[in-house]
Amino acid sequence: MNISPGIRLITNVAAGLVAAPLAALILAAPAQSQGYAEGPVAGGGSIAGKVTFPGTVPTRKIIPTKDVEVCGAPRDEPLVIVGPDKGAQNVVIYLTQVAKGKPWPAAAKVPEIDNVKCDFTPSVQVIRPGKIDVVNNDPVLHNTHGYYDKRTAFNLALPNKGQRIPVDLTRAGTVRVDCDAHGWMEGWIYVVDNPYYALTSADGKFNIADVPPGNYTLVVAHPFTGLKQQPVTVAAGKPTDLAIELKK
Repeated sequence: MNISPGIRLITNVAAGLVAAPLAALILAAPAQSQGYAEGPVAGGGSIAGKVTFPGTVPTRKIIPTKDVEVCGAPRDEPLVIVGPDKGAQNVVIYLTQVAKGKPWPAAAKVPEIDNVKCDFTPSVQVIRPGKIDVVNNDPVLHNTHGYYDKRTAFNLALPNKGQRIPVDLTRAGTVRVDCDAHGWMEGWIYVVDNPYYALTSADGKFNIADVPPGNYTLVVAHPFTGLKQQPVTVAAGKPTDLAIELKK
């Protein structure tokens, strides 16, 4: 089995990974099913597992050149957040080609991306198509700019602390977010058109439940290692266990 340089998979499910360069991560996500229909799931299975990042964690140097009283001192920032057991946090896992299945989870509030001490919080998130609030909790100007590939999704000047502006992200895809005023800031919003997704926890684990039996494309995405795809089969009433290694 040929394994992508970006992710190595160890699983009891036959899989062939298709690697994509980092540029592909910035592009809209692979085509997904349109008009997702909610309904009961009979004999649903699950996809669960753990994502790890072996080896030395790469870092980048952050050197604030303005608003240093808010943005802080120069520092090294890890490009992958890794726990003691190599579990990789904030890895996005989602299925494509799902026409119908379980209802979307109830949202406690409108999702948001916040400017906090010249960082985006959260730095990585998954949302359904719809509204998201862009927030500034810093007492300095941020110009928050989101892109589907090179196409602007939103471009907002937020000069005031406590400012909140709603925007619409109406189509599935990967939205890269930066700040035109503070060039090191970077965030990622993954817009998915079905509720079969997960974001890995601090120990690298994930679980996607109530999956209708069938064949799907599983996407594994991380800002550093890129976006990868593999086929996955879900059997009725059975778990599919995956062990995934991220690798640049």
